[in-house]
Amino acid sequence: MFKGLFNIIRGKKGRTPAGRKATVLGPSHHGINPKLLSANADRVVATLQKAGFDAFVVGGAVRDLLLGVKPKDFDVATNAEPEQIKRLFRRAFIIGRRFQIVHVLFGQDLIEVTTFRAPGDDERVRDSAGRLLRDNTFGTQEEDAVRRDFTINAMYYDPQTQTLHDYHGGIRDLQNRILRVIGDPMERFREDPVRMLRVVRFSAKLGFGIDADTRKPMVPLSSLINNVPGARLFDEVIKLLTSGYAMKCLSVLREQGLHRNLFPFLDEALARADVSRFIELSLQRTDARIHAGKTASPGFLFATLLWHPFQERWQHHRENGEHLVPALHLAADDIFSDQAEKLALQRRITSDIRDIWSLQPRLEKRAGRTVYKLLENERFRAAYDFLLLRCEAGEIPAETGDWWTTFINADNPERESLLADRQRSAPSSSRRRRRSGQRQQKSAEA
Repeated sequence: MFKGLFNIIRGKKGRTPAGRKATVLGPSHHGINPKLLSANADRVVATLQKAGFDAFVVGGAVRDLLLGVKPKDFDVATNAEPEQIKRLFRRAFIIGRRFQIVHVLFGQDLIEVTTFRAPGDDERVRDSAGRLLRDNTFGTQEEDAVRRDFTINAMYYDPQTQTLHDYHGGIRDLQNRILRVIGDPMERFREDPVRMLRVVRFSAKLGFGIDADTRKPMVPLSSLINNVPGARLFDEVIKLLTSGYAMKCLSVLREQGLHRNLFPFLDEALARADVSRFIELSLQRTDARIHAGKTASPGFLFATLLWHPFQERWQHHRENGEHLVPALHLAADDIFSDQAEKLALQRRITSDIRDIWSLQPRLEKRAGRTVYKLLENERFRAAYDFLLLRCEAGEIPAETGDWWTTFINADNPERESLLADRQRSAPSSSRRRRRSGQRQQKSAEA
């Protein structure tokens, strides 16, 4: 199918002042299965068109439809302006300052609707590094296609006529499995440095290569990531880590030097085989959960990524005379403070991370009746999974994780037996002090 489409596209190279004319393909050529389309996205397009506007499903949803994958999210682009869109739907809300977007809600289903945008260079507000701060210049569909980030995301699908409008050879790049930025990559990345993270995510998730011209400026411009607001950067990093291809994303991030502005400790950490093994296991488990249709906890992810720099700070505070628990919280404060300069970790996430970390010494100790209290802790399951990860990575004995697994699944008499065995095998504090005193006395006599 794609070979025939490539020939069709190659024969249509006309241009307009705003960009290329679209190659328009019918259903027999593009092969999109209408059954994969969201009924609500279809309804939004139909409502806009009935009101006299142009409207299309656009972006990643079209890319996924062409790949035969049911999209998770649907975006619609139209020549209707935000206020006009809002008036057509009962539950519609205008959001955003930099880009005004309309969210149309159908129950829990959200369709994002944007107005075609023009280049509008004179009216766009930028910072000193060239990043766009405000950009609400409306335009035509041809101009809007120029403004899209990648060729594979610059295709428009009309579900009413089942026609596909391809402005920048997106189908050709899908065929060649290439990720290519529209326009000058240097300028596009300066406009929005997050596009570099999107290159990483799409390359890893789709298994696409990165076009040489697109790849070339990424390392020189990697420091521009520091100009992105922390909250937006955090959202994009979560998308990377929960894409189902987290380990591959991390690998591409390192190739392009982007990780230094997100996780500055990563090179040093991954240079150690044990730490590398720990992080790899964590991300592999996360990928497996995503592919199984399960959710992944951001708190757990960051707890694993930050665990080893945290341990170093924890050890530092203990060597400086702090007791175990105060040293733990001081170390956590240090790590969160350092990370806040890169990513704006939300308070609920730092709270989850702190709980997972603070439960580790208590899980390792398995002391008496407090074991039952640990089972009631709302973060116990996450902390237990974290403990198993440490066991599998070889950081602590596997016996610790096995004991907890047995204890969790045991009935009350079995649990009591496990605790009794544990008490007999672990010297009491008084016995430890007595043995320590005996050793000191023998040393003095010697």
